Amino acid sequence: MEIFQNIIQWILDLGSAIFVPLIIFVLGLLVGMNVKKAFLSAITLGVAFSGMGMIIGYMSNAVSPASEALALNTGISLPALDLGWTGAASIVWSWGYAFTFFAVQIIINIIMLSFNWTKTLNVDMWNVWGKALTGYLVYYVSGHLWAGFLVAALQVVLELKLGDMFQKHIEDLTGIPMVTVTHCMNLSAVFMLPVNKLMDKIPFLNKKADTNALRKKLGIFSENSVMGFIIGILLGFAGAYSISNSLNLGIQVATAMALFPMVSKLFMQSLSPLADAMSEFMKKRFNDREVYIGMDWPLLAGRSEVWVTLILMVPFFIGYSLILPGNTVLPIAGVLNYSIAVGGLLLTGGNLARMMILGLVYLPLYLYSATYFAPILTGLANATKSVDVAPGKLITWSTLEAPELRILFAETFNGNFLAIGGAVAFLLLFVWLYKTMMSQEVPSKRYEN
Repeated sequence: MEIFQNIIQWILDLGSAIFVPLIIFVLGLLVGMNVKKAFLSAITLGVAFSGMGMIIGYMSNAVSPASEALALNTGISLPALDLGWTGAASIVWSWGYAFTFFAVQIIINIIMLSFNWTKTLNVDMWNVWGKALTGYLVYYVSGHLWAGFLVAALQVVLELKLGDMFQKHIEDLTGIPMVTVTHCMNLSAVFMLPVNKLMDKIPFLNKKADTNALRKKLGIFSENSVMGFIIGILLGFAGAYSISNSLNLGIQVATAMALFPMVSKLFMQSLSPLADAMSEFMKKRFNDREVYIGMDWPLLAGRSEVWVTLILMVPFFIGYSLILPGNTVLPIAGVLNYSIAVGGLLLTGGNLARMMILGLVYLPLYLYSATYFAPILTGLANATKSVDVAPGKLITWSTLEAPELRILFAETFNGNFLAIGGAVAFLLLFVWLYKTMMSQEVPSKRYEN
């Protein structure tokens, strides 16, 4: 077991920019790509992940200090320290059972593909830690290790079905064929669905409102760089930055907004040849059966709607943290709420008005989830000695992904009757979302002009 853990840890230490392309290279060879093409696809994908990671880091490093300044100007201090996803991941990997979830994901995926219960092959092994996080959270709350593995297995199944239901929408948004996103943050669309259905009844919200539609109406002000510049300046002013610092923040955000679409094209260059090879492979051997390649969420990072929503939500996220009773966390490291932005993008097809409304409605869920999660993550950190936490202090993750699944099912196995009802409702909403997305038109055809 220790040898296996050491091997997996060595691979993980390579980073996602090496780990995922390595899988793609092997997959390419298995479906008949020649070594040169498979290697070029893998290298290009590594460059895409590395480039996207650099820009996301650049954006976060620019926005986070402004967010912190905005929060500090209020003079309010909250007890739970926000470590963001990186802190949570490093702590989860220190749990003794974490590495066994590789086997859980692989075995379930193989079974579901074999019985044609899914079309998605999830190659996003980097985010196996998310299943381990679910397993530990459920185990901590319920006291049952088997329940932790059971809910993590359910998460694997739901992620594969998310890949199925969103594939045509992702292809329409990105232009990349036969590729989908299997990240658990897409589960945010489950609870968002009823509010989005209500917005269907409002004529104003049934107009095209993605950045392409805005470009026709607003001209230069809808260009990625200009939007980023304006939003960055406004965030700087909100954080009481000087004019000079606000202008610099505007340029930094504009830079990231301009670069995101450029780097996202590398995903298409790397994955399109693999998609073609997989399609030909399945056509010859499995009677034209389709198989989608499940990837991490940065595949969608080239859509500017994600970043406009993320940054515009920052003041509201901090504002909520200051006024919501019972909240203990100030969102700093996780202040960019990717779950709401990415889930909102897929659910609404990039309708900015709807994405912002969904953000305003659902941001409190993440703060209360982070408050709930604080003693759990702190307990794991103390037990594994992976992070030094001062006595009496708490650590958490302000944008805990898939809190609906994780917390509802943890409390279900703890015997909480309200949570049991919530878990049943969640699964029913998931079925509704699946049917909706499978029957719904793709984003480019969804709304009136």
